[in-house]
Amino acid sequence: MADILIAVGEDPGREGLEQTPARVALMYQCLFAGVGARAEDAIDAFFEAGASDPVAVTGLLFYSMCEHHLLPFFGEARIGYVPRERIAGVSKLGSALEVAAARPQVQERLTAEVADAVYNALQPEIVVVELEAEHLCMSMRGIRKPGARMLTSAVRDMSSDKETRQTLLNLMHSS
Repeated sequence: MADILIAVGEDPGREGLEQTPARVALMYQCLFAGVGARAEDAIDAFFEAGASDPVAVTGLLFYSMCEHHLLPFFGEARIGYVPRERIAGVSKLGSALEVAAARPQVQERLTAEVADAVYNALQPEIVVVELEAEHLCMSMRGIRKPGARMLTSAVRDMSSDKETRQTLLNLMHSS
C-alpha cells in the first residue's frame, strides 16, 4: 500500500497516511475472509423438508470485490430452491453468499458458487440464484456509468418440470 501511495505522488509517512497501509491490510483481511473457505460449509443447519413447495429468499444485500480492479461490486441476491428431503436454516443461504462474496470475485462466478453451494448442501430439485449488482470499476473508472447494474443467474436443476421452475421464478420475483 505504501508503494501505491508513492506511485500516485503521496508521502506514506505524512500525518494522516502513516497508518494507512496497516489499516488497509486489516480491511482486506476482513473483505477477503472467504479465501480458502467453502460456501457450501456455511449451510450447516438442516431440517426435514416436510414439503416440496418452493422456497425463496430475496433482498439479500451483498458486497464483493472485483478481482480485476479490487474495487467493490454490490447489490442484491435472490436465492430460491425446491426442496426434496431437507431444507436449510434460512440464514444459512445468506451465509453461503457471504462466504463466496468475501474473496476477489467476478459476479458470474459468485452466482455459480452460491448455486453450487445450495445444490450440493441440500440436493434440492432445483436451485436458482440471481444477483443484481453495481460495479464500481465501471461506475467510477473506465466508462464511468454509475447506476448500471449487471444481472446474472445460475440454475441447477434435477428435474425437467418446467411448471415447478416457473413457480419458483415467480415466487422469487413476487416482491
